[in-house]
Amino acid sequence: MSETLSRARTATAPPGTPGAPPRERTDRPVPTGSGAAPAESARQGHRPRRLGPGRAVPFGRLIGPVLLVGVWWLSSALGYLDPRVLSGPGTVLATASDLVSTGRLQDNALVSLQRAALGLLFGVLAGVLLVVVAGLSRSGEYLVDGPLQIKRAIPSLALLPLLILWLGIGEQMKVTVIALGVAVNVYINTYAALTGIDGRHVQLAESLRLGRWTFLHKVVAPGALPGFFVGLRLGVTSAFLGLIVVEQVNATSGIGYMMFQAQQYAQSDVIIVGLVAYGIFGYASDALVRIIERRALSWRHTLAR
Repeated sequence: MSETLSRARTATAPPGTPGAPPRERTDRPVPTGSGAAPAESARQGHRPRRLGPGRAVPFGRLIGPVLLVGVWWLSSALGYLDPRVLSGPGTVLATASDLVSTGRLQDNALVSLQRAALGLLFGVLAGVLLVVVAGLSRSGEYLVDGPLQIKRAIPSLALLPLLILWLGIGEQMKVTVIALGVAVNVYINTYAALTGIDGRHVQLAESLRLGRWTFLHKVVAPGALPGFFVGLRLGVTSAFLGLIVVEQVNATSGIGYMMFQAQQYAQSDVIIVGLVAYGIFGYASDALVRIIERRALSWRHTLAR
């Protein structure tokens, strides 16, 4: 009993008196990894370290192409490039001006853009339709996903002889080759995003007894849109890759046909004009898809914003 009373007096004794417990230290350093460190830094006027990629610069994506053209121009001016192998920028600009003045470049570019647009349209529609069938039905997944995964492993160029046998060498074959490449890219990325939707969202929709259309509009579409836009950007690139191939198969018009004819006469400047045209079309198309994606997915806050 006496020991208990002695311990109670010791515990309640003020600090500094004999027998009192030792005073706790209040000058301990704040660990750098604790949650109090940012608040302490803010009180001292220090800004938190930026870990993201930084603020976007207007037209910053043009810096790389401009530097590439600058290196090309400088190498040509210093004589490091043989004009018989690779024409300089000045020669290419003069050739492009001649092609524009005669209307040859515009006519071929219009035909190429028409083929790419038709292939892109049919490919996107087919890809989205296949995603809906495979992503929302288990039986549809069993029927559709396997063949699409096999097609992904087979290049469209390998199917060219068979498509020529079936469809001939006209515009139908050319548009079909482009559409196949686009459809596979749209399907693979959109299907991955759709099947990656959190299952708890589906369970919540079921518990709220949402209708089929409301479920597609409120759950499926927002979850699948990011993957769809990734597939669309890859599909645009695939469209121009397929365009280059099909326009060199018994074509009578198009930028690829113009480049193929220039190859026969060793006109590297005309070939470069065609490559630049393809590059401009692809870059502009990708930029347009980015703008649409940014507006459609304005509710997201990502590193790219």
